[in-house]
Order: sequence, then C-alpha cells, then structure tokens
Amino acid sequence: MLIRKLFSFEGAHVVRHASSHRCAWSIHGHSYRVEIILEADALDHGQMVYDFGLLKGEVREIVDAFDHTLVFWNCDDPAYMEMCRSHSQRWIALPVSPSAEQLSRVFFVLVDVVMRAMPMRNGEADVRVQSVIVHETATGYAQCFRRDAYNPRMGLVSPALIGFSDAVRREATTGILDELTSAVACAPAC
Repeated sequence: MLIRKLFSFEGAHVVRHASSHRCAWSIHGHSYRVEIILEADALDHGQMVYDFGLLKGEVREIVDAFDHTLVFWNCDDPAYMEMCRSHSQRWIALPVSPSAEQLSRVFFVLVDVVMRAMPMRNGEADVRVQSVIVHETATGYAQCFRRDAYNPRMGLVSPALIGFSDAVRREATTGILDELTSAVACAPAC
C-alpha cells in the first residue's frame, strides 16, 4: 500500500548545461512541490502504513531547509559559487546539478536515511520510501525511485556531500541537517 505526503518550498537555481539558455545561464526560481510516497506491505496498530503526523518533524524540516534558498551544483564556476555564498544567507551546495531530476534524487536519499533510522513504535512493518516526486512547475515534474536514487550513472548523491549554509543550519530546529551531513547514505543492502 502507498501513502503520499505533499510538501512545498520556494527556491532558486541555475541548471548548467540545460538545453534552454534561460535555465542554463539565469538564476530563476520555482514554487516547488515535493511528494514523498511511502509504501509498506502491512499496516500498523492504527491500521495505517505510517502516521502522517510523524512526517511533520524531521521530514518536513528537510524540505523546509530548501525554502528560500539558492541551490547550486558544487562543480559550478567557482566565482558563481562564491557569489551565491556571499550574497545569499540561505544556500545549499549539491554534489549534482539542481535540476528537478536531481532534486528528486536528493530528497529521496535524505528521506530514505531518515526513515531507515526512524524508530517504528506502533507496529509499522517495512515502511520504506517508494518514490519522490519534485514538481518544478504546474505541468512538469521528476519522479525518483530507489533504483534512480542510488544509481551511480546519475551521479553520487550522499548527505555528506551536501553543504548547507550557516543560516539554513541555524533555522533547523531538530538537528537533522547535522545528523544527515555526517551520515553515509548507502543502498539498503549496506
């Protein structure tokens, strides 16, 4: 069975090497929507896959960390990255380009790490991230499944390789960002 929780955030990026000149060379923003889809083969004691209320803590904080940020690829031009860091209090440096496709992979890996560490106290069985959908516009989205999230041919996504600005870290109340950036993401077989 599947359940879905919808989150949203406002963010800006440049997608280098995109076919569209505007996307590749102009900082621009989107009103993103992020769908986290969880699955399980059994229900908990409350007859639920997973209590939606439990997603309001650390999972919400992960998405909220991206709100009003300038997200950039840590392989971008050094002068551009320095400009992002010096002219924006809220920025995130990713090990991959901040396209909708890669953002869906980033969110999948981050939420997957959190869900695997989450204590299951109400009889939840085998709850796992099934997919993550990142809507960049009202008509366009990217959907990431487990095989995509951990596919080295799409670039390495690891929480330890994500840089959060001091302002983003300060506003994170649960401490999850510090925990994530010290975590090593691996495929479930690890």
